[in-house]
Amino acid sequence: MASGTALIYDEEMTTHKLLWSDPVCGIEVPERLSSSYDQLKHYHLVERCVHVPAREGSKEEILLVHSSEHLEVAKSTQTMNEEELKKVSGNYDAFFFHPNTYRCARLAVGATLELVDAVMSGKVRNGMALVRPPGHHSQRNAANGFCLFNNVAIAAEYAKLKYGLRRILIVDWDVHHGQGTQYIFEEDPSVLYFSWHRYEHQEFWPSLKESDYDAVGLGKGKGFNINLPWNKVGMGNSDYLAAFFHVLLPMAFEFDPELVIVSSGYDSGIGDPEGQMNATPEVFAHLTHFVMQLANGKLCVILEGGYHLKSLSESVCMTVKTLLGDPVPQITGEMAPCLSAVESIQNVRAAHKRYWKWLMYEEHESKITNKDEAVKVERFLELHMKNILFPVPPIKTATTDSKGSVHLLPVPVHFVKEMDKTEIKALVSGFYADIVKEDKNLLSLGSMLAILDKILKKEACNGIAESPTCSVSVAVALRHSVRFGFQRVLCIFVGDMEIIPNTEDGKILMIHICEKEHFSLLFKDAEGNDFFSAVLGFILPVAYSYQPNLTVIAVGPNRSLGINGISLLFSLLQGLAESRIFAVIEDTEINVMQSVAKALVGASAPHFGVYVPPTQEKVNKIKILRDQFQQEWKMLQCSGKLSI
Repeated sequence: MASGTALIYDEEMTTHKLLWSDPVCGIEVPERLSSSYDQLKHYHLVERCVHVPAREGSKEEILLVHSSEHLEVAKSTQTMNEEELKKVSGNYDAFFFHPNTYRCARLAVGATLELVDAVMSGKVRNGMALVRPPGHHSQRNAANGFCLFNNVAIAAEYAKLKYGLRRILIVDWDVHHGQGTQYIFEEDPSVLYFSWHRYEHQEFWPSLKESDYDAVGLGKGKGFNINLPWNKVGMGNSDYLAAFFHVLLPMAFEFDPELVIVSSGYDSGIGDPEGQMNATPEVFAHLTHFVMQLANGKLCVILEGGYHLKSLSESVCMTVKTLLGDPVPQITGEMAPCLSAVESIQNVRAAHKRYWKWLMYEEHESKITNKDEAVKVERFLELHMKNILFPVPPIKTATTDSKGSVHLLPVPVHFVKEMDKTEIKALVSGFYADIVKEDKNLLSLGSMLAILDKILKKEACNGIAESPTCSVSVAVALRHSVRFGFQRVLCIFVGDMEIIPNTEDGKILMIHICEKEHFSLLFKDAEGNDFFSAVLGFILPVAYSYQPNLTVIAVGPNRSLGINGISLLFSLLQGLAESRIFAVIEDTEINVMQSVAKALVGASAPHFGVYVPPTQEKVNKIKILRDQFQQEWKMLQCSGKLSI
């Protein structure tokens, strides 16, 4: 498995700057790069990354996307004076030339391609390129919206040509529509392009009809262009997560990309004068975490917009921390998407129903339309980042070697000393005697509690324990966690096992994935790709609505969920509870132990193979559950009919 995170930055790209006064272009400043890089250094992230030098993109590489005429115009600006530069800049919508712009734009292209090479060759697992000028607005024959060459589009064509890739996903979370990228790939089924963007019913720049949800692609590319228009400002963390749960992630898993490229604009974050959105920096950690589960972890993040320097730099740091495998900070804010976001998400799903198997049996409302204090962001973000950032535990994944299976688990797993038998007896008799009826369970409980204590004390990020009696171990673990002071514990049971009722009212949420239909939250026969509709359509929205302090996952026998599904479940849920996950596995399941341990130490999610849609029966069951629980768990309200 490839490891390491590349970071590409070249100070020369800060030499591209505006030489005259222009109220539109004045926000695209060199400090966008330098402040981001300085903040990465402040958090000691630069030294943890693999340094990859930038290079200039070649003429041949730029011509993969752009016309020779466009290239020649850009090249000619190197020797122009200010008046000439101003004149040629006036030929384009919101763009400016500097004598070094052409050189910087070539460096931006080359840096992006170097990142693709580093990821595709296995030199690193993932990475980020801090580049200027950005690229996603530039078109085949025109600069546009601060963009000269379309870095991400060139990268996709380059990856197809050099590495023979047949499926590339481009995720554009910039607040503006990347119409340049859309135009380049709208007839190409090998590139799935997803963009959310401030739209306001075509009132916001670039004010194009083809930026709306019903622009799904052309010809063979129909269904491979996904536009999610935000029709009001103020979208926040829950709106962005809902878009991922109910649109992007199901499509992405069905598409099964071989490479993911992010057009990473942070003008969709709080405080940005362009976006006017309310999403805080940690949401980008969560978004990054989700796309890391695709394409065997092959992920290239390329900087696009972002014009509030503090918001931009903190969001860049959140992205890079996540790429490095750090625990994901707890998301903040109410987990309830607004009505306007729900409407946009439902419209996208309806527009794409005919093109995607996962939407085959979903019901959608007809088109919905709803046209319906200054924040001191700098100070807010200073306090906010102090509140959400936390020391990374010294241990990533803890376990014990009670069964002598040390050699079977991944190398990064850390072995902790089991609890003393006298100590465990005293604990059990004092607090858990009603749960633990037999002495034979004491040994495994001593092992389990030693690991759990490391997680509760924040000495370990996560942990994995074997147990001969999963249900007993989990019941003790849940009560122990609440006794320790944890107020919201999410517990997911996978497989048939006796679940001992908890007496901690309101402090534990249980979800059961099993064969027997006797619990309120369960999925029967969640086999293969039914898993995606169950997890993305129900479990993740409920879990994010609940916002647990700790996640406990128990895996028992007679499972309806395969090993790949279990591994992906663990990977996806690491976005919650500052990545605190405790796994309890029946001790007969050594293959599961190995797969779960790999997921916990940060291995890429397993490949699921060719996508097979869930049956109508399964979709209907999940729909019933969503209808039943959407008033309690608001993140469910982006699917099916609304209860408002």
